[in-house]
Amino acid sequence: MHSLLPAVVSMLFLCYGAYVLHSRGVSRISLTFFLLCVATFCWQFTWAILFQMQQAAEAVSLAKLGYLLILFLPTTLYHFITELTSQHRERRWVAMSYGFAGLLGVLLLTSDWLIAGVYDYFFGYYPKAGPLHPLHLLQTMLVVGRGLWLLYRRQRLAVSTEKTRLRYCLVSLLIYFFASVDYLCNYGVSFYPPGVLFVATSLGLIAQAMVRHNLLADPLEVAATIAHEMRTPLATIRNQSRVLSRCMPELLAGYQSALAHGLIAPRMSAPKLQYLAGLGQYIETEISRSSFIVDMMLASARAGSLNRSDFANHSVMKCVDEALASYPFESAMRNKVKVRRSEDFTFFGSDVLLIYVLYNLFKNALHAIKSAGRGELEIMLADRQLLVTDTGPGIPDDVLPHVFEPFYSTGGTGMGLPFCQKVLTAFGGNIQCESQAGRYTRFCLSFPRRMNYPTN
Repeated sequence: MHSLLPAVVSMLFLCYGAYVLHSRGVSRISLTFFLLCVATFCWQFTWAILFQMQQAAEAVSLAKLGYLLILFLPTTLYHFITELTSQHRERRWVAMSYGFAGLLGVLLLTSDWLIAGVYDYFFGYYPKAGPLHPLHLLQTMLVVGRGLWLLYRRQRLAVSTEKTRLRYCLVSLLIYFFASVDYLCNYGVSFYPPGVLFVATSLGLIAQAMVRHNLLADPLEVAATIAHEMRTPLATIRNQSRVLSRCMPELLAGYQSALAHGLIAPRMSAPKLQYLAGLGQYIETEISRSSFIVDMMLASARAGSLNRSDFANHSVMKCVDEALASYPFESAMRNKVKVRRSEDFTFFGSDVLLIYVLYNLFKNALHAIKSAGRGELEIMLADRQLLVTDTGPGIPDDVLPHVFEPFYSTGGTGMGLPFCQKVLTAFGGNIQCESQAGRYTRFCLSFPRRMNYPTN
């Protein structure tokens, strides 16, 4: 009877994992979640058998086998959170945590230091904590606590619907944390372990968030889809604005003629007439800026799946010139950009993507200059490096370490600089940022010295 609950719920975990894989497809996040569900299934299914065992010696062997999976569960959960929050820098810590769990697994199978026999409770046999079992508890607290912090920080920095989805996941993880009450049974407290119910509720909520609330959706892909759909209405508005530009002079001339002949009363002021005369151009300018944003969004989405077979050798200075020529500068902001020309060099990559990288850097720098009411933007080539420096307000010391983190933003979407980093990494180079608050911000784009050439 006591084995029924873990047996039934263990099958539920397999269903969770299969449901997410089938509904959302195979990805790093869905595979990690599936791994988490499989490990939980094996743990609970083993417990269902353990509770039916009659011989203590056989129960110890089975308990150690089941506990081997428990050792890896906290790390698997931590791994899932790092993938969900795109914290790729955490992967080395994930690997170290897996390594430590593996070491504990060896001790578990070769000694009684981690599991020192079993307790004979009213519901069946249960593993008895050995002298080194607190090491597993410590690891669990560290990795689960770190995972909670990553989720909390990411949802604070997230935008719109992603914030809701991540909060959903954060609540689920807090529920999962209550499963730790089962550890009391390892230390002689006799009660039927209810942790499986918390785990089932938690993973069920996460599975629902991943499928129904689109937790796995890449915001860049979503934004790119919306941006692509905006192309048609923007093109329609542009065509209509051009018709308006052609017809407006004749309409205004007719209005002026009617005024001159006393056919109508003057109801529009001179400034309003002047505004109407340039209305078509104003609309055209706004459409160009909107189209520019659409193109940048689509380029950002393409950076996640770069086709390196299309890479070729390009001039860096030519990319700089084209970026400056096509960037939609506001009013007199173009005059604040200075180019210090030096020896040009070539890089192996995509000229289009580098231009979009420059667009992002220009946008950030000019926004900072405009908000500060002072400063200039300087572009310089030096020793296979492209330096983009603005003498605006700079970046605060507490923000600087996070500028390349996805969705970390103090005003925008937080996708621009991670996009730049993806592109430079694909080129075999890197991008770094240095800044002094109140003085300057400099982005250094470094390109590899060894040239690459396409092979036939």
